[in-house]
Amino acid sequence: MPRTTRRALGALAASAVAVLALSACSSGSAGAESGGDVTLSYAIWDENQKPAMEDIAAAFTKEHPNVTIDIQVTPYKEYFTKLQTAATGGSAADVFWMNGPNFQLYASNGQLAPLDDGSIDAGDYPEGLIDLYTYDGELYGAPKDFDTVALWYNKTLFDAAGVEYPSADWTWEDFTAAAAKLTDPAKGQFGVAASQYGQENFYNSIAQAGGEVISADGTKSGYGSPEALAGIELWTDLIAAGSSPTAQQMTDTNPEDFFLSGKVAMFQNGSWAAIAYADNADIGGSVDVAPLPAGAEGNQSVIHGVGNVANAKSAHLAEAKQFAAFASGEQAAKIQAETGTVIPAFDGTQQAWVDALPQYDLQVYIDALENAVPYPVSKNTSAWTSIESEVLSQVWSGAVSPKEGLQDLAAQMQAALDAEQE
Repeated sequence: MPRTTRRALGALAASAVAVLALSACSSGSAGAESGGDVTLSYAIWDENQKPAMEDIAAAFTKEHPNVTIDIQVTPYKEYFTKLQTAATGGSAADVFWMNGPNFQLYASNGQLAPLDDGSIDAGDYPEGLIDLYTYDGELYGAPKDFDTVALWYNKTLFDAAGVEYPSADWTWEDFTAAAAKLTDPAKGQFGVAASQYGQENFYNSIAQAGGEVISADGTKSGYGSPEALAGIELWTDLIAAGSSPTAQQMTDTNPEDFFLSGKVAMFQNGSWAAIAYADNADIGGSVDVAPLPAGAEGNQSVIHGVGNVANAKSAHLAEAKQFAAFASGEQAAKIQAETGTVIPAFDGTQQAWVDALPQYDLQVYIDALENAVPYPVSKNTSAWTSIESEVLSQVWSGAVSPKEGLQDLAAQMQAALDAEQE
C-alpha cells in the first residue's frame, strides 16, 4: 500500500464518523442476482495496476457474460476523501479497494457487505490479512494483495565507498555503521533517508525493539514504552549523526527522491516499490533489496494489504460480492503476480511475482511473512494517526526530544482511543 496520508485523513476523521453513521441508516439493496445485464463500478487508486485489473475484470465477465466491470481510478491522495463523499451520498462504487486504517470505520457503519456466501476460504490467505478485514466476527474484505517492507540499497554507492552490501544477518548497528560510511557531505550524499514514515520505517523498528504501536485489540497506545522509544531513536539518531537528510530537507524534497537521484544509499520501502524501481532508468540497474536489519527482538516487518470490498448499498449486491471474491481469488492473483506490480495475497501464487523481476532479490518480501506484525489499526485509526503525525514531526525536527514527544503522543493517543470506546 502507498503511505497513508495521515494529515488529510485526520482532518476528516470526526466528520467521517458522523456522515458514515448517518448514511448507514439509509436503505440497503437486495442481495439476489438481477439476471439481466449488469455494470459494476470498481474503484481503485493505482494507475499502475489498472491493466491487471482490466484483465481480471475481463476474466470475470467471461464467466459472467451479463456483467461488465467499469474500473474507476482515483489517485490515492484523493481516494478516501472521494469515497467518504460518495458513501455519504449513497453513490459509492459497487466494489472498491479498502485498506486497514479505514476498514473498521466503514465496516462498523454498515457501508460494507459481509462476504458470507462461502466463496472465500480464509485458509487461502495470510492469517494477518484475514484478521485485518474481519470485524465483529465477519469477513468484509477479500484480501487482494499484501505488502511487507525491506531495505533497498544503491550498489553503485556501496561499491564506491567500499562498503559490503546489506546481508540477512545485519543488525541495527551494522545498518547505522554503514550509513555513516556511505555519507559524504562534500557530495551531498547520505547513507539513508530516515523519513518520518510509519509503515516503511518506525512501525517496523518499534516491533524490532520488542514494542508495539497499539495493542492487538486496538484500545491501548504502545508509545509510552522504552521499546517504542528505542524504535523511534533509531531514526532520529541517524538524522542527528548527519547520516540522513534533516527533517527540513526531507520536507523540501520527498525522501524517496533522494534515493532515486542517487543522493541516498539506502531506503526502506514496501514491496510496491519493486516495479517502480525496475522501470526507473536512473536507478533500475544499480539497486537491489535486502531484509530489514534486526533490532533487539528481530527484523520484523509490518504486513499490510489491500482488500476488495462490496458496497452494502449496491443495486447489484450479489454480483458485487461475487466480483469482490473473484478479484481476490486464485485466477486474479496469478494475473496480478505476472505483472510484477504487487504480491498477490492468495497463497501459492506469490512466486510468479518474485519471478517477474528476477534482477532483484524479491524473495525477501515473501520471507518477511514469517515474523511479520500487523499494521496498527483501531476502529477510527485516523483519529490518532493525525496526532501521531503532528507530535512526531516535532520529534523529527528536534523541537522536542524523542522521550518527551513519545510521552505526549502516548497520552494524546490514549485519549483518542478511549473516545472510540464511548
